[in-house]
Order: sequence, then C-alpha cells, then structure tokens
Amino acid sequence: MELRRDRTLLVFGLFLFVTGALVLGCIERLTVFGWIFGLMTLLIGGGMVFAQRRPFKFHIGPNGLVVQVPGFSRAVPWAEVDTIILDPQVPTVGEKHRISTFLLLVPAAGSTIGGPFDGRSPLDGRPALVLVDLVDVKQPVNEVASVLARCAGSRFTDVRQLRRARFDSPRFTMRPGGYEPARVNELIQAGQDVLLFEQSVVRSEAKKMLDQARAELPTSELGYDRTEVDSLLDELSTLIARWPDAAVPPD
Repeated sequence: MELRRDRTLLVFGLFLFVTGALVLGCIERLTVFGWIFGLMTLLIGGGMVFAQRRPFKFHIGPNGLVVQVPGFSRAVPWAEVDTIILDPQVPTVGEKHRISTFLLLVPAAGSTIGGPFDGRSPLDGRPALVLVDLVDVKQPVNEVASVLARCAGSRFTDVRQLRRARFDSPRFTMRPGGYEPARVNELIQAGQDVLLFEQSVVRSEAKKMLDQARAELPTSELGYDRTEVDSLLDELSTLIARWPDAAVPPD
C-alpha cells in the first residue's frame, strides 16, 4: 500500500496565501488592521503551503516499509522492527486540536534505526519513532490497519483493539431482578463497535443512542448483577466519550 497525503491543508493554505496577497495588493486603501490581516494571512498560508510541499513517501509492503518524512528517510525491513503501533490520541482537556492517529515504530534489538525517537510506546513506554499521523493521509485508518496486520503480522499492535478487548466476555454475578443478560451482551457488543468508529461526530451520536438503550435495560427474574453491569457500562461510556486519549487498560 502506498499512502497518499491529504491535500486539504495545501488547498486551504493556497487560499490563505492568495487572499493575503490580494489584500496587500490594495496598498492605497489599507488600514492598519488591513495590513495586519493581509500580512498574517499571507504568512500563515505560505507556511501551510511550504509544510505540505515537503517530500512524503510511505509504502507498506511484505518486506517492510519505505518511509520519507521530515527527519526520517529510509527503507525499514520488518527484521528491524520490534513493534509498529497504531496509537490514536486526542488533545488534553482545554486544547482544541484535531484528533490524531499516529503510527509509532519501536526498533528491534540490533536495529540501525537511529531516530529521532520523539514518541513513546503506549504499551510499555519504550522510545518510539513517530512515522506519520494518519489524519494527514487519504486512506482510512481501518484500511491502513488491515494492511499492517497482514504485512507486519505479530509486530503490529492496534491500540484500539486492545481497548476494545477490555470488554470481551465480561463475567457478571447472576442475581434475582438483575438485567436481562441477552440485552446487556448486545449493548456491550455495540459499545465495542463504537470504539472502532473513526469520525468523532458519528461516535458522539452512537454514544447517545447507547446511553439511551442503557437507561431502558430490562430486568428478569434472574439476571446480571445491576451494580456490576452499571460499573462496566460506565467505564465503556467514559472510554467512548474520551476516545482515544484514555490509557490502554492493564492486562
């Protein structure tokens, strides 16, 4: 698979650059605010265009990776890779930035990869090379994950799947008047599926539907302990709402 860079920011940068140039072109009628606006728009647009014009190559194949990104450019055979990690992250509370989904590479022992190791593995904290933010490429995250799973095999770890696996086959105490088991199992499965959604708007709407279904959970003569179910569903709902900044649950 050859990853292609998303050109949305390039187009937007060109728009800002041209807008700034046109504003500054009206030099005789410019106010101080006009000068500031035109200059800032020109500089921001130019910076975005420059950033998007930097060389970019990212190929995933059966023999390894071929990467050309700022700060790193070389072929990486799978033998030099200990782990390649798909790590979704969101800004901390109070920040307003886009959701990012990074590919991190932890080199194998004896690898000649020299960095820069400006990331950390969410699995064990080891220094990792940040290869690419998948928000900057055209291919969907799930498609890239599928190719990596096929080509990298056991070297590839999808953090989303680890978080999802936390809710596999939960064990609840059976009690009189507990929640209907079949409905609880369906709700947990639906929540796990939401964890794989890439679009934050879709996830938000799905969470609302899940929370509504949770409020309407039926009971039965003998069902799942309500306190235990509520605790797990609270955890699942929180993870969906915070996705994907929550830490990987411990084994």
